[in-house]
Amino acid sequence: YESWPKEVDLFLSACVFFHRFIAKPFALRLRIQSHGPGQAQPNAILEKVFTSITKYPDAKRFEGLAKQLDWDVRKIQRWFRHRRNQDKPSPLTKFCESTWRFTFYLGIFTYGVTFLWSTPWFWDTRECWYNYPYQPLTTGLYCYYIMELAFYWSLMFSQFTDIKRKDFLIMFVHHLATIGLISFSYMNSMVRVGTLVMCLHDASDFFLEAAKLANYAKYQRLCDLLFTMFGFVFVTSRLGIYPLWILKTTLFESWEIIGPYPSWWLFNGLLLVLQVLHIIWSCLILRVAYKAMVKGKTGKWEPLHVSKDDRSDIESSSDEDDASSHRSKRHHPFSVNDASNGSNGHVATESWAEQH
Repeated sequence: YESWPKEVDLFLSACVFFHRFIAKPFALRLRIQSHGPGQAQPNAILEKVFTSITKYPDAKRFEGLAKQLDWDVRKIQRWFRHRRNQDKPSPLTKFCESTWRFTFYLGIFTYGVTFLWSTPWFWDTRECWYNYPYQPLTTGLYCYYIMELAFYWSLMFSQFTDIKRKDFLIMFVHHLATIGLISFSYMNSMVRVGTLVMCLHDASDFFLEAAKLANYAKYQRLCDLLFTMFGFVFVTSRLGIYPLWILKTTLFESWEIIGPYPSWWLFNGLLLVLQVLHIIWSCLILRVAYKAMVKGKTGKWEPLHVSKDDRSDIESSSDEDDASSHRSKRHHPFSVNDASNGSNGHVATESWAEQH
């Protein structure tokens, strides 16, 4: 357990290497845009307000600044919007991040299925509790745990260096619960059921990252298909398989075979927290799909034209000005034209629909 911080360090180094020497050349070959939004017009007064007071002035402050600078209010609003956009990462950066996540999720899911296929507890979950807690920790189990834990620690750290997004709190709780579950199950020899939880959660993530990559590369039909596959796998695995397979064995089979004990309550409490998050995210994904269908020009189902990533791609607050300007445009509710506003993440949110 003491070696885990070193593993996280190595994982972050591998991430940097992958971005620089693999993902970036691949992105450039696909001609992904390497520069972000244009620079806002230099203005010392507005810059001071932006950096020292607020990035989202209210109507009263806008009026005061308009009088001070002899500018139109709309011009000042546009300046603040452009200034906020200026801090967003470029499509190239976001493409590299999504490439890294896609590679990890696909690789770890493949490893997990290959490893679990030959284990007895994959076919009979009651095997997770026989001979507990005297179950051997094989090399394959250890590597699986170390890779997953290192990855989620890296996600936790990156949250504080990235632009703050709308779902920051939800993702923070998710990462805490995930790291807590992985660490807790490892220390309490619950590694068998832990591997089932990890493999199930990795089943849908690479579809979402692949959809984002297709979106950045402007392969919109492929993006639509991959997002639809992601939504289907996410909802069925998190709302169907997870409670019927995972929660069933941790709540009922473990009680029957080994009985309850103090850490049993904490472990199942964390699993139930994840289930609550699954319900929230599934509702948001379905809401996005519904809004895309309703906003179609013909009034019938059209493929999802995803313009945002799986989570909020803008700063922590919505830009009303920007949203209204998007709504005034006549394009599909999820047009690829807005792909430059994307960012990377883990799950879908209704910010896609809110911004159009």
